[in-house]
Amino acid sequence: MDAIECMLGRQSTPAALLVEPTPSDDQMLILLQTAMRAPDHGALRPWRFLSIRGDRRYALGDIFANALALRDPKVGADDIEKARGKPVRAPLVLAVWTEVVEDHPKVPVIEQVVATGAAAQNLLNALHAEGYQAIWVTGPPCYDENVKGPLGLAPKDKLVGFIHIGTANKATPIKERPDPAAYLQTW
Repeated sequence: MDAIECMLGRQSTPAALLVEPTPSDDQMLILLQTAMRAPDHGALRPWRFLSIRGDRRYALGDIFANALALRDPKVGADDIEKARGKPVRAPLVLAVWTEVVEDHPKVPVIEQVVATGAAAQNLLNALHAEGYQAIWVTGPPCYDENVKGPLGLAPKDKLVGFIHIGTANKATPIKERPDPAAYLQTW
């Protein structure tokens, strides 16, 4: 598949539809080479990826559940269990974050986070090109110190999401995309 066809065909697949196979650890290193090609002002390479497979997904679920309970002491048991189950829906989860270089004289934090987002998008396209499906998930766990800490992130770091990876167990409908002309302005 050529590059344009690949990018035009990529779309998110719900995590609940993702099953084995996933890329092996060695395959992931090859796919992550595409992330290393992201635009990166200052050559900081601020992106970081944490591979979470097998029973470690349950440990991540415990982190999510504990963080939710601390964030909202009135939360119900059903919501706690729902949070606990999110990481185990897909067979492979990558935590993606920016290892922030504070007070950089030329590269503000926003540029470091944007570079990480570009690296994650390159990875999503590479996964699609290799026949895998994925979804990039954000939400309250990304902004919660009680999630960041147990994953080894420093308080200064920015958790930008979790990429759930696998092979779809059924075809998903092609999502209609807007006309790009509606998003292009001329000055």
